[in-house]
Amino acid sequence: MNGTKSYLSKTVEELKPSGIRRFFDLAAGMEGVISLGVGEPDFITPWSVREAAILSLEQGYTSYTANAGLMELREEIAGYMQKSFGVCYSPRSEIIVTVGASQALDIALRAILDPGDEVIVVEPSFVSYVPLVSLAGGVPVQVQTLKENGFKILPKQLEKVITDRTKAIILCSPNNPTGTMLSGSELEAIAQIAEKYDLLVLSDEIYAELAYDGEYTSFAAISGMKKRTILISGFSKGFAMTGWRLGFVCAPEAISQAMLKIHQYAMMCAPTMAQFAALEALKTGRSDVEDMKKSYKRRRNYFVQSLNELGLTCHVPGGAFYAFPSIESTGLSSEEFAEKLLLEEKVAVVPGNIFGESGEGHVRCSYATSMELLQEAIKRIGHFLKRNQKA
Repeated sequence: MNGTKSYLSKTVEELKPSGIRRFFDLAAGMEGVISLGVGEPDFITPWSVREAAILSLEQGYTSYTANAGLMELREEIAGYMQKSFGVCYSPRSEIIVTVGASQALDIALRAILDPGDEVIVVEPSFVSYVPLVSLAGGVPVQVQTLKENGFKILPKQLEKVITDRTKAIILCSPNNPTGTMLSGSELEAIAQIAEKYDLLVLSDEIYAELAYDGEYTSFAAISGMKKRTILISGFSKGFAMTGWRLGFVCAPEAISQAMLKIHQYAMMCAPTMAQFAALEALKTGRSDVEDMKKSYKRRRNYFVQSLNELGLTCHVPGGAFYAFPSIESTGLSSEEFAEKLLLEEKVAVVPGNIFGESGEGHVRCSYATSMELLQEAIKRIGHFLKRNQKA
C-alpha cells in the first residue's frame, strides 16, 4: 500500500462501529460492575441440550450437514412453528438453519435488495439493521416511534416514507431495545400497508418465546402475509443459547432458495453440534423456556416498577428482557447518563441513542440478571439520581 489508495470499501469505511461495544469495553476494565447492558439470558443452556451436543461429538457427527441444515432439525422447526405460532412451512424448501438470527437477516437482505432499494427500519431498532441494509446495497429509511405511543409504529408513519423504491419493512416484536410488543390488530394494520404497497416484511421474531402479556402473534400468521414475510428467529434468547450461534429463517420458497444460494457460498452450513443441540432444545426444552419466561416476568415487574418509583418513567415492556426508561429528568444525554452511571455507581446500561435518534433521552437496561443484582442496581441508580436529578 502506497498510502494514497484506499483498499477498503467506501460502504464499510462509512459504517460506524457498534456503540454498544464502547460501553462493554469500558465496563470490562472495572471491578464490581453490575451489567444491565448485555442482551443475553443469564441462564445456562439446559443440561439436556448441552448433553445432546456432547453426544453428537462422541458419536462422530463432525462433518458438514446439508446446506439448509439437518433435515430432522428443519422438520422439528416446522412442527414447532405450526404448533406454537400457527404458521406452516415446508422443511424441505422454506426453512434454512443459519449461524444465528443475524446471519439470517444478512442473507435475507442480500437476497432481496438491488442497489438503491429502500428498506424501512422502525426505530429504536437493534443496532445491526441499518448497517446490514447498507452492506446489502440498500438504503435504510429510519422511522421514529414515540414514547407517547409506547414506541409502537403507526401505519400513517409508514405511509409517509414509502416511495417507488421501497422494497421492505423490518419489524421486531417484541422489540429490542424497547421491549414493546405489537398486538395482532396492530400487526394487521401494518399488513394492510404491506399489501397496499406490495412490500415484503422482515419479521425479527427472536423474542417470540418471551411474550409476557397476551398471546404472541407471528406476522406470517396474519391472513395473506406468509407470502410477504421473511420470518427470522433462533435459539439464542428463548432457549438461552446465545453462544451456540444458531438461528433459522422461514420464507416463501423462491426467497428461501435465493437465500440458500448465498448461504451455500458464504457459510456452507451451521455448526453440526449446535444443530443437534437445537434439535434437543425443541424436543425437550419447552418447560425450561417456560421457567425462564416466568423468572423474566417477575424481574420485569419488579424492575420497571422500581424505575418508575425512582422517577425514571418507563412503560411496561410486553416482551423480551429489556426496560427502556426515560432519563430526561436528569438533563443528561443518553451517553452522558450511561457513562456517569458506570463511572460513579458501577452500573452498566446502554445509551438509547445507539438504537436510533428516537432512543435519545432513554437507556436500555437488561433485566436478564439475578433479582439480587437487580435490587442492588436499583439502589445504586437511586443514589446516582439523588446527585444528578435536574433541579
